[in-house]
Amino acid sequence: MHLGCWHTRCHGACFVTSVWGGCYGHDVHFREKKILLLEAGPRKVSGRLPESYSNRVSSISPGSATLLSSFGAWDHVCSLQFKPFRRMQVWDACSEAMIIFDKDNLEDMGYVVENDVIMSALTKQLDAVSDRVEVLYRSRAVGYTWPLPCHLSDTSPWIKIDLADGRRLETKLLIGADGQNSMVRKAAGIQNIHYQYDQSAVVATLYLSEATDNNVAWQRFLPSGPIALLPWSNLHHSDFIDTAGSVFRSAISLLMPSGTAARQLPPSIARVEPKSRAVFPLGMGHATEYVRHRMALIGDAAHRVHPLAGQGVNMGFGDIACLTHHLSTAAFNGKDLGSIKHLLQFETERQRHNLSLMAAIDLLKRLYSTSVAPFVLLRTWGLQTTNALSPVKEQIMSFASK
Repeated sequence: MHLGCWHTRCHGACFVTSVWGGCYGHDVHFREKKILLLEAGPRKVSGRLPESYSNRVSSISPGSATLLSSFGAWDHVCSLQFKPFRRMQVWDACSEAMIIFDKDNLEDMGYVVENDVIMSALTKQLDAVSDRVEVLYRSRAVGYTWPLPCHLSDTSPWIKIDLADGRRLETKLLIGADGQNSMVRKAAGIQNIHYQYDQSAVVATLYLSEATDNNVAWQRFLPSGPIALLPWSNLHHSDFIDTAGSVFRSAISLLMPSGTAARQLPPSIARVEPKSRAVFPLGMGHATEYVRHRMALIGDAAHRVHPLAGQGVNMGFGDIACLTHHLSTAAFNGKDLGSIKHLLQFETERQRHNLSLMAAIDLLKRLYSTSVAPFVLLRTWGLQTTNALSPVKEQIMSFASK
């Protein structure tokens, strides 16, 4: 095999690895190459809607949707179930400050999609390129043998991967997309700077009391942590009615611009689906290096963030787009895909993006975790100023949509 990839049962890792396989399989510059995906879990694919709502969902940015569209996976998602949101309202529990994100041209700001739906779409696309992308389900790597850099040894350039069933694989490039507890990262000796927030996230499926367009994402910062409502279904509504209503509201905002800053109240909750509740701990982590000789880390194996901005899986998809670009260029130029030279270009580009985003998310988390008056005043001024400056809001939306 010319390329190899391994990941764990973790959903985020499954997404990242499967998307990488899909991108690779559809890139014309990789026609003569092959990729092997190692998946610890069973094969998952379904051509119909799930019987009940799942609490394991992801907020997919327009940039990530474009990536999925580039190799056909987004069409499968659209044929099953997803929910776009076109407005976001964020406000502070300790003051009246708020910020509203929306787009005048009615473009979607993001999409809420069940993880199982995404995995089903990715599995279908992997089946379509099975001649070049092989998937070994229920497989687990237990050891790695690393080659020395070329200037230190003239030995074989292959990474050897030992599987739990006794088989041994060889690859010239190993992509570690195996989650926050990455065994690939640990085996490569890459340090991971991490800490826990001493918080846990509670997720559940909620049912609304009244009819609503249900296309607004809500988030309120409390001293104990943020609380968010993401739109999921839109029962008894049609796209035509929702779009017509949005056009009408936009027309009113042009005629009466002073009314656009009015606070919109979130919908009231009728009940919580009892079996949908789940809890998971929150933390932050970042690998000091994304690459080594013939190895690269992507997704949660390289970085972990607080979910308050919904950017975790999108950062992983961004890693894929960047790595695919650099490997495709290397393949076009006839270069060794495992060479550290172009892998370092990927690392530099993604660390610049990921570290700035992670720092901003961590700062927001800490700034809004206190009710001390000076900090409340600081964030109040920050929200009010940002909400009043349209160019600033547009830059924020542009950065988050990638």
